[in-house]
Amino acid sequence: DGIIQYIINKIAIPNKIFVEFGVETYSESNTRFLLLNNNWSGLVLDGCSKNIEFIKKDFTYWKYDLTAKQTFITKDNINELIANYTTIKDIGLLSVDIDGNDYWVWDAINVVNPRIVICEYNSIFGAVKAVTIPYKADYVKSNAHYSELYFGASLNAFCQLAEQKGYDFVGTSSAGVNAYFVRKDLSSPFKKFTSKTGFNESANRDSKGKKGELLFLRHHERMKVIENLPIYHIDTKSEGSIKSIFNQ
Repeated sequence: DGIIQYIINKIAIPNKIFVEFGVETYSESNTRFLLLNNNWSGLVLDGCSKNIEFIKKDFTYWKYDLTAKQTFITKDNINELIANYTTIKDIGLLSVDIDGNDYWVWDAINVVNPRIVICEYNSIFGAVKAVTIPYKADYVKSNAHYSELYFGASLNAFCQLAEQKGYDFVGTSSAGVNAYFVRKDLSSPFKKFTSKTGFNESANRDSKGKKGELLFLRHHERMKVIENLPIYHIDTKSEGSIKSIFNQ
């Protein structure tokens, strides 16, 4: 919240609208503070019907201008989902956090041109390689690998995509989870980073074993668990195992 407040106080936001997906119960999210304290309005999406039911029973749903929809997000339906909510292209903020096809979904979005974009990156993949999980329309992190470490994209993958879409990378959270991008026509107040200079390593130790037990693996121990799984290398437009691509 502090990072977002800093950004929105440096740039004009004429349309205080957000879109956030992968919100779970919306108890811990990137846009809740904007809704409650800055009087923004927005659309939140999640694939779990129980999560959406929870949101609609929360006081925020009647007290603030929030729309919640249950849907499984793909690169093929995301534009329609957003367009059905708003026809305004110049929205304030887009938050991408679905623990899976995040890179491919942001790449597909063209119905809005947000001033700020926030993406969760997978810090296991480090600061240098531009990689993402291969696109799979029905991808679910808990089904993809028991460890739940195999998801999303590297920070450099998002930085390259941001550049293509007209955004500057202005930093990550110190927790090593979220990356922040500001549209180039508005980014002059901010220091710019590369994936190397702006990288923060995640301290999360939520990796799981084959029986679903927490293993508490530290950052340098995590890649070994998923090294034989496939990864897509954006620079070479090729797919290989994590081990083979990171040993190049």
